[in-house]
Amino acid sequence: MNELTAALEAVLFVADEPITTAELVHITQETPGTVTEALEALTSTLDEGHGLILKQVAGGWRLYTDESVKEYVERYGTTDRAKRLSNAAMETLSVVAYKQPVSRGQVSEIRGVDSEHAMGTLERRNLIIEVGRAPGPGQAILYGTSSLFLEKMGIAGLPDLPPLADHVPPSQIMETLEMPMRPESSSNDSTN
Repeated sequence: MNELTAALEAVLFVADEPITTAELVHITQETPGTVTEALEALTSTLDEGHGLILKQVAGGWRLYTDESVKEYVERYGTTDRAKRLSNAAMETLSVVAYKQPVSRGQVSEIRGVDSEHAMGTLERRNLIIEVGRAPGPGQAILYGTSSLFLEKMGIAGLPDLPPLADHVPPSQIMETLEMPMRPESSSNDSTN
């Protein structure tokens, strides 16, 4: 398999919808004829008993699982690990990633909702783990992210997480957004 064919295979693997030949030409900076030849070569390679096949559908190209392995894919699809994370779980995971070590109570306080279910899901999927105990009364369990989390994120360590400041709106916008949620000023606050 040449470099272009391997590159096309990688792009098609991560795509969540069919990619047109024109898009693949743009991505690879190759001629349409060269890309078409590489796609045909990839199709031939995958036809030789692989678990994936390449199909031209809906005006583009997409990788699919071969019918011969359907039973295994369906069995995998019923496992907890195969299910996508809910928005609540993703939000909870973000809190743990950026605030670790953090307790369940702290996560719920930051999110403003009970995070017990989301924390349980993340623990079962081994994305968060116990990393210690909080000092003081109760000694709450503290959580942090696991090595599986780093692997799924494609990073070597926590310093490689994108800076949180890049995703927080400026203070003026935050103040405008929070204004309707603030309690009315009491009459004691008014000046004479």
